Amino acid sequence: MQRSLLPIIAAFTAIIFAPTAIIRAMDSQPSRQILAADANWKFFLGDPTDAKAPSYDDTSWRTVNLPHDWSIESQPDKKSPAGMGNGYYPAGTGWYRKTFSIPSDWRDKRVNVEFDGINKNATVYLNGHLLGTHPYGYTGFTFDLTPELNSTGPNVLAVRVDNSVQPSCRFYCGDGIYRHVRVIVTNPVHVAHWGVFITTPEASEALARVRVQTHVANDSASQGEVTVETTLLDQAGNQAGATESKLTIAPGYEMEVAQEIAVTNPVLWSPDSPVMYRAVSTIRKDGEVIDQVETPFGIRTLAWSADKGLLLNGKVIKLTGGSVHHDNGPLGAMAFDRAEERKVELLKAAGFNAVRTSHNPPSPAFLDACDRQGLLVMDEAFDMWAVSKSKYDYGRNFEEWWQRDLSSMVLRDRNHPSVVLWSIGNEIPESFVNWGTPIAQMLAGQLRMLDTSRPLTQAFPGSMTLPARQTIFPVLDVVGYNYNLADSYVGDHEKDPSRLMVSTEYESADAYEIWRLTRDNPFVVGGFVWLAMDHIGGTGNGAWFYVTPEEAKKAKQILSDSEKWHTVDNLFTAMANGTNIMTALTKGGGTMADMAAFMAQTLPGYPWHASNSGDIDLAGFRKPQSYYRDILWNGGDRVYATVRLPAPEGKEILAIGFAVYPTLPTWSWPGQDGKDMQVEVYSGAEKVRLYLNDKLIGEKPTGREQEFRALFSVPYNSGTLKVVGIRGDRAVAESVLTTVGNAAGLRLTADRTVVHADGQDLAFVTVEAVDAHGRPQLHADQEIQFSISGPGVIAAIGNGDGQDNASYQGDRRKLFNGRAIVVVRTSRQDGPITVTARTPGLSDGSATIQAQAAAPIAELR
Repeated sequence: MQRSLLPIIAAFTAIIFAPTAIIRAMDSQPSRQILAADANWKFFLGDPTDAKAPSYDDTSWRTVNLPHDWSIESQPDKKSPAGMGNGYYPAGTGWYRKTFSIPSDWRDKRVNVEFDGINKNATVYLNGHLLGTHPYGYTGFTFDLTPELNSTGPNVLAVRVDNSVQPSCRFYCGDGIYRHVRVIVTNPVHVAHWGVFITTPEASEALARVRVQTHVANDSASQGEVTVETTLLDQAGNQAGATESKLTIAPGYEMEVAQEIAVTNPVLWSPDSPVMYRAVSTIRKDGEVIDQVETPFGIRTLAWSADKGLLLNGKVIKLTGGSVHHDNGPLGAMAFDRAEERKVELLKAAGFNAVRTSHNPPSPAFLDACDRQGLLVMDEAFDMWAVSKSKYDYGRNFEEWWQRDLSSMVLRDRNHPSVVLWSIGNEIPESFVNWGTPIAQMLAGQLRMLDTSRPLTQAFPGSMTLPARQTIFPVLDVVGYNYNLADSYVGDHEKDPSRLMVSTEYESADAYEIWRLTRDNPFVVGGFVWLAMDHIGGTGNGAWFYVTPEEAKKAKQILSDSEKWHTVDNLFTAMANGTNIMTALTKGGGTMADMAAFMAQTLPGYPWHASNSGDIDLAGFRKPQSYYRDILWNGGDRVYATVRLPAPEGKEILAIGFAVYPTLPTWSWPGQDGKDMQVEVYSGAEKVRLYLNDKLIGEKPTGREQEFRALFSVPYNSGTLKVVGIRGDRAVAESVLTTVGNAAGLRLTADRTVVHADGQDLAFVTVEAVDAHGRPQLHADQEIQFSISGPGVIAAIGNGDGQDNASYQGDRRKLFNGRAIVVVRTSRQDGPITVTARTPGLSDGSATIQAQAAAPIAELR
């Protein structure tokens, strides 16, 4: 049914304190049903004829439970047309079918299916009837099932996913219905989809003003006279305020009611105190509850200015951020709630307070976890506009779909207190030419029509003085700098003192410089390291190499020449005018040809299938560089010691671009006796002292002038290496590395020992090689075989090696830096689940996880 949006009703009510009012009891039949639709889909990899037809025989198809990513079930293939951007994984076309029946009391209801994300080019059918298409893989969407539902027999929901034309993305996108699906059943008069918008324009510890805008839809054939009740509940479930408004809606229309509620003594949301409230929106007609929606939100304020920077709840906050892609390493694109929650846990534990969702909207589960755990979010819409970066990417769909997809992101995500920045694009070629400004203005206008409570940004590489950009910058609230902040911030600030800046991307090697600029300049609000976590695709962009000294010198010279911003400007301008980037490089001559040679050298391609530049590796283990960035940005009297890998005779290690010099936090180096080892120390203390077997080797300052680090050359001798952090004359911290014996056994440790037997929960089990004394042996690289018993399955296995192309879906994996990970997925039966790891020559290891019966959930069957 077509809807028109009537003029918004400004139904501001008196501010209500209402300390004793409660939500009235609902009818025995729920007014709104939300049914999980993840279980028991039939899947076929291929494109059979008539698979949309209800009569099609799918009995031979596999049964899968969502989330599902068929690409990660295979292995990288050097000949894959998806190429290095997608990690050499195959793509293709696949079909999903779900058969279900509906109860008789749905006959007078509205029934919609909601997909959180399908990658990509989804076409959806119900009972053979086309419901619609959705090209973009990262935004949620709904279809109305009501007109085509069969109330007396089975219904078949069929989804065709087409990612067959490659390359279709710059990074691993995955394939299939990789996020959740649900069916929503409502009365004809109901709260519209994503129809509640909550802001807190004023908030202090004494009083908050909560503004709730509620869209109500009338899909019936008659006029609706309803009451809209809004009740706020605190974290303990106690009422924090309530109000109600009357509304009359014509058939086929939507209307909005705006309400204000005061909350006394609110607990303000912040990264240190991520306290959530809930708004319960109840629609009544003739006293009967006809719909009810619950919306989590946080009470907090945002303000931004060049004079003060970004203010959260009136206090300056600097974004200690990292860029993160949507995949979950060994799980591929599958967005299990627990995997998304763990990702946030890892980021918080590594010292991040902010994340950039590069370069697309994340899953709802990820944002829910950011809300609960207090991780600030830059929510990014697009990696491209109309100009494609990969031949068959979203650029082909942008002109037709950008408005719907941008609106989907904002409407879905705007109630999340964790979202503090919107980004309309990353490294957009159109920003290098004069016709990019009108597009930026369109996107910014659409976004601000839906939400003005957060600042808006865009990420720019290259020269920031291009004339074409000067008309885009005023469209934004914060300007994003990719790798060019240090070169540009002084001149840009002099030219425009009102400009706010953020380093939307910077290399790990530049961590100190970006920290310094952020700390010293209020108009620089923070930085997002590239990357916070390794991801599939972007193959080997943080790889390092063993090279001769002559090769190292030549590579560094090429990089130095090629980093001139005019080279980047020429490349993106060529892309904006329709030239493939590699063609532009190879035909450009001079510096551009050198850049092509450099890219060929530093992007090694197969067998790399993943990046290597993240602070956290594919399996979720922190790298030494993570500890440096954490100490740098978050301070504290902490020290961390690690050792640079030695190079073979006549070689040296080349680590440039996104790479950092490889280190390993161990003092076990067979074959290096008497040779000088380089010990890197990161420290928040004033100075550090290094001891080998209790003998003082040296003392060095580790203050700001030293960029909070020190490098010692130590002749290798087995034993104990200890670094002590000193403040004044007092030891305040230490880091100890000990020589360990050969690997003797395997140790398994689960991140959680109790999980839910709901078919969706996960446990991440770390596998370590240990010596006879239980100490980790980081040089161990044996292949481990895994087995499982009990009511669970191995969902994935992996390690941190982006060159290991073994299947993530198998039962064997090599250790990398002495470790691997096993991901266990529960079934719907309770009981103990035991994972066992074994390899010849080492004692077996095992871990047991208890799957507890889960509360029943409403499902589409």
